[in-house]
Amino acid sequence: MTTNQSGDPDATTADAWAALGGAPGLADGVAYHGPGGALPSRLPVRELARATVGVCSLAAAELLARRNAGSVPVVRVDEGAVATAFVSERHLRIEGAPVTTFAPLSGFWPTADGWVRTHANYPHHRARLLAALGLPDLGEQGDEEKTARRLAAELAGRRAVEIQETAYPAGALAVAVVPPPAPGPTHPLVERHPAPAAARPLPPAGLPAAGVRVLDLTRVIAGPVATRTLALLGADVLRIDSPRLPESADAHADTGFGKRSTRLDLELPADRAVFEQLLETADVVVSGYRPGALDRLGLGADELLARRPELVVAQLNAWGWHGPWATRRGFDSLVQAGVGIAALEAGPDGRPGVLPAQALDHGTGYLLAAAVLRALTDRQETGAGARLRLSLAGTAEWLRERIEPVGGRPSGRADEPYDPARWLAETRTPYGLQRYALPPIGYPGAPAAWAHGPGRWGVDRAEWKTR
Repeated sequence: MTTNQSGDPDATTADAWAALGGAPGLADGVAYHGPGGALPSRLPVRELARATVGVCSLAAAELLARRNAGSVPVVRVDEGAVATAFVSERHLRIEGAPVTTFAPLSGFWPTADGWVRTHANYPHHRARLLAALGLPDLGEQGDEEKTARRLAAELAGRRAVEIQETAYPAGALAVAVVPPPAPGPTHPLVERHPAPAAARPLPPAGLPAAGVRVLDLTRVIAGPVATRTLALLGADVLRIDSPRLPESADAHADTGFGKRSTRLDLELPADRAVFEQLLETADVVVSGYRPGALDRLGLGADELLARRPELVVAQLNAWGWHGPWATRRGFDSLVQAGVGIAALEAGPDGRPGVLPAQALDHGTGYLLAAAVLRALTDRQETGAGARLRLSLAGTAEWLRERIEPVGGRPSGRADEPYDPARWLAETRTPYGLQRYALPPIGYPGAPAAWAHGPGRWGVDRAEWKTR
């Protein structure tokens, strides 16, 4: 059975592996070692983090063994590497300088009846938030502090849910901080739906995903972490973004390792033709769009699988695939606020708290990569493609339902000293000398680092590598 450092069964890993459709016996070979006190939290973030990396490592080992007609080896995951990777954006340094993880207008704000969490890291989200609340953008005049003060005053005079529902139709991002709901999952951790086909098996290879072509239609953290992991494992990952929606250079510097990045406007005939050509020989499509966003372009999961049933189509969103919030925009911090995690992590003064990492993003990213790897393993035998669905809300519920009783010990504990420097490295990239977190994937022979660092966002040719 899966074990923790004391040799006891690790139920979280077994549960995640079962959700991925893995054979129960294979989870027996996952073990953890290293420092366990790096992600202390009221909620069991440590258990979530190592389990998601553990099942991703196991899925990689399983696919490699299947391709090479071998047996699946024991998987050993270093908890120090996991903890460091789960805050990779915080460890990122470019020419020695840290990057900004949250903009001044992103955060918790007191309201007339509680708290609200805003997200305004991207310029268009910032502009929409101020416009929705009828506030001038003084930051354009170089006075961001005054803008923040005016925002605070405006939010303090409104009810949290009113702010939330004012922001949503305007395309802005604000979520009321709510108390934790009653136990009872409403979003599955992983949804898996096979699509019968007759795909050609992948040949023997030195890396699990060698020769696999991945179209990456994701942004921010969760999706890019998944595709960054697939690139580590040998996949040819081509990220595609709209030229009308710029990406943060810092975010791409963190999650662009091992990939290439291009820009296509899928509403323009010429760019759409290029995308269709790429799609013809793709093995995997990973998307992070809200439900319906790609369907209007004829690129929804059902349409893609009807055309190419051997594809693995993996979909990610914030709030789950069912219910009234499914089509809403969301980020890790907003989901933490909206499902009760921020309230559970509140401090003594009642101010909402946060997890020690953007664990919903990173955890869902590794689960998403694991789900793709497992689907490719199944495809080796059946030829069937698959439709996969994950969400930040599903991962949040999985975490929240494992809460220990109030007063119980924190999740993390110091089994040995934790020094993140052991799992950090430097490389020269187009952004400058870059410090980054090493990958935490831990099967025998797993790559210690990516084949190359991130290139500039959106500058690569829209074509596959030769295989």
